[in-house]
Amino acid sequence: MRRYWRLLAGCTVAALIIGLLLTPTGDTVDNGKWQCKVAITPVAGAGEAVRADQVLSYAAGSDVTTAAAKKLGVTDVAALAARRTVSAASTQMLAVTAIGPTQHSCADTAAAFAEAIINGYSQESAKSASESIKRLEAQAATQQEQVNKFQQQFSSAKPVDQPKLQPQLTAALASLTKTLTAISDLQNVSQTDAIQQWGSIDAKEAGGNLLSSPNRGVRLGLAVALGLALGVVAALMLSRMDTRLRTRNGAEEAFNLPVIGEIPQLSRRLRRLRDPLVVARPSDPGAEAFRSLRSTLLLTGPPALAAQLAEGNLNPAELVSRRLAQPAPVILVMSGCSGDGRTTTVANLAAALAETGREVLVLDCDFRHPQAHEQFGVGEGPGMAELLSGEQLPELDDLIRRTNVDGVHLITGGNTTAYPAALVLRAGEVLRRARRHADVVLIDSSPLLHANDAYDLVRHADAVLVTVRAGNVTPEQADRVSELLSRTGVPVAGVALLGTLGPSGRRKRDGQHGGDRSGVPAQSGGPAQHQPREEPRHRASPTWARRAQHPSPAVESATGGHEGETR
Repeated sequence: MRRYWRLLAGCTVAALIIGLLLTPTGDTVDNGKWQCKVAITPVAGAGEAVRADQVLSYAAGSDVTTAAAKKLGVTDVAALAARRTVSAASTQMLAVTAIGPTQHSCADTAAAFAEAIINGYSQESAKSASESIKRLEAQAATQQEQVNKFQQQFSSAKPVDQPKLQPQLTAALASLTKTLTAISDLQNVSQTDAIQQWGSIDAKEAGGNLLSSPNRGVRLGLAVALGLALGVVAALMLSRMDTRLRTRNGAEEAFNLPVIGEIPQLSRRLRRLRDPLVVARPSDPGAEAFRSLRSTLLLTGPPALAAQLAEGNLNPAELVSRRLAQPAPVILVMSGCSGDGRTTTVANLAAALAETGREVLVLDCDFRHPQAHEQFGVGEGPGMAELLSGEQLPELDDLIRRTNVDGVHLITGGNTTAYPAALVLRAGEVLRRARRHADVVLIDSSPLLHANDAYDLVRHADAVLVTVRAGNVTPEQADRVSELLSRTGVPVAGVALLGTLGPSGRRKRDGQHGGDRSGVPAQSGGPAQHQPREEPRHRASPTWARRAQHPSPAVESATGGHEGETR
């Protein structure tokens, strides 16, 4: 989880920004905490005259909201309108729903809207009834004149003609009576409300949105917690999906090789140093880790590498004689992918070896991205490219340059003009000559899985050190590197794991594997107390440990003479 701190921080900051943008400034009121409902129905006897769609249309109008706001003393009419909804519960019932921050305010809002609807619609009904009464009264006056006319004709007619006028008089009286009845009904309607509130107000607590809490600090705190939770979930998913090697155990199982050195992750300030860490910061934990790698390499590497430690000081003539008789061992530092810290390891390992009094010669054979000269404070110039191509400066002494580290010399990568893979064809002869100019020869190479240069150089080395940066290589890539190295038969000293986090767990594993971290048989001069240690019962030895107990014939046949002795 520690390696995903940027993801966690990004999700948290994003959630905080979104919370700031979506939540109002300052403390707000949760208007949706309470919900109140009230029903409106026609009065008794007015069911046929009152239509629900007419009432609903009137209730949704602005006049009702304005009247309710006036009763509540609210000036923001638009905000009040957003707090109420009106719907037809049935053909004879209208439902008014209001929301508010408290039960009291919610009920007052619902009651104000119900009263405004009832009074307003009743006034509209009374006004309409008054207009209808006036129209019917004029109609009744006309009908009354017709009745009076028919009555006069009926009175003045002879008895024989009266039966003929009776139907007309009866019809006129009936029409007048109907009109007068309608006028009476309308007068009754205009004097009473057309609709009424049915039942009491139903109030209930609807709860509130977490982000709409009255306190803005609470809302932002919840947003940050939500963002952090999402970041944790995303980090866990990425951790499950990410199979890249990050631990000692994972690297050993994937490469099928022992991890002989663990370099902690360096800060950005230390990575920007222009000198090797071992020289620039001798007491830094990273420098001590490189020294530990040097010690392990001296104990488990080629015998010629450790033999130089006890030779003592020699005069120049004796030194030349000894180097002719016992050429310096060649250690190839390689990796599967770019960015695995090969050049950093070469520079610091060379400085650590120089601290023991050894003369170290570094050969920069990374012709695609030569960077060793930057680690040692050396400018660009002719180097391995010119030497291997045979174009100019054939003498090795003309290309060996002093560095900012005592006891370390460098041949830079040079100016590559030919195809890099073609430059290693003369590597055997060049390395044979380079062995006579130092006590140890370190080679910086190209990534094995990206270029063939390193694979062609393997057969000229006495030992190989594989570097891998935590989180940079997948198990499939590590298995491919192990497969390619196993074909060469060249002894592999082990793996240097760079950029590790937390404790390495070395003590626990040393106890389990009896202190044999090299993956090769112990030398005859080694302490005998390491041999009787038992293997752990709960865990089998890794494949590289079992292979070390039974060296393959390819390794034994590929190394012969003084330089080819196995570790």
